[in-house]
Amino acid sequence: MATKKIIVVDDEESIRKTFDLILKKSYKVFLASTGAEASARLKSGSADLMIADYRLPDMTGLELVEKARLSGFGGEVIMITAFADEIEPEALARLRISHFFAKPLDLNALNRSIDYLLTKDEIVAGRPA
Repeated sequence: MATKKIIVVDDEESIRKTFDLILKKSYKVFLASTGAEASARLKSGSADLMIADYRLPDMTGLELVEKARLSGFGGEVIMITAFADEIEPEALARLRISHFFAKPLDLNALNRSIDYLLTKDEIVAGRPA
């Protein structure tokens, strides 16, 4: 099975580095600090999962996901934020955002969600993950 690809979009370098350290053992990880950088990455290659912060320097995470969806991105999305009260649940559903985590992040729960989202098709099909 091909290695799954994850793009992590967060303006905080420490968050990006943490994700990279945790995920690179099992997945191909791409890092972006802005929505524009993430959009360019998605145009030049595919990703199976996007982990996006809600507050980015150039747009919101919701705007990024909307742009990605309109450009054909069909992968899974996890939204993370320190400002959970600013996000409408309807927007998460409309944009097919699979999971939502508030900062500070529970890395164990987040890792379980990532593993589930990237292996659920194999589990449903009866193939081992």
